[in-house]
Amino acid sequence: MTDNRLYPTRPFLAASVAVFREGRVLLAARGKPPGEGLFSLPGGQVETGETLGEAALRELEEEVGVKAELIGLLAPVELIEREANGRVKHHVVIAPHVARWVSGEPRTGPEAKEIRWITQSDIADLPLTPGLAGILDLAFQLARRDAGR
Repeated sequence: MTDNRLYPTRPFLAASVAVFREGRVLLAARGKPPGEGLFSLPGGQVETGETLGEAALRELEEEVGVKAELIGLLAPVELIEREANGRVKHHVVIAPHVARWVSGEPRTGPEAKEIRWITQSDIADLPLTPGLAGILDLAFQLARRDAGR
């Protein structure tokens, strides 16, 4: 097996997190392929010995400097990108989480070129990674339930 994410010999496991603050969710424009320039949730690869939730929170802090508290886990998302000949170029299984903001003001960096706190109505106006709109719909539902407790 190889750790090469381009033309992998196996799927990679990643975790992401939809962080909510005052009814808005944090999105970051990806700074690297795949999906460079598209808005997505902060996240990245799960490391050995790390839970999905730990990975999501670690990646959030590393990528954008924000700390959060998890409130839920959504259904996993599988991203598979193939070449015209069928060869798998990327294959990532992502476990998206929902969290509430605790501290830190988001900052850009190599993995997050632009950062926005958006409302649910802003989703349609942004270029998003594939499948993110559906994930955000579910995340907003969970965040509203959490806020109502």
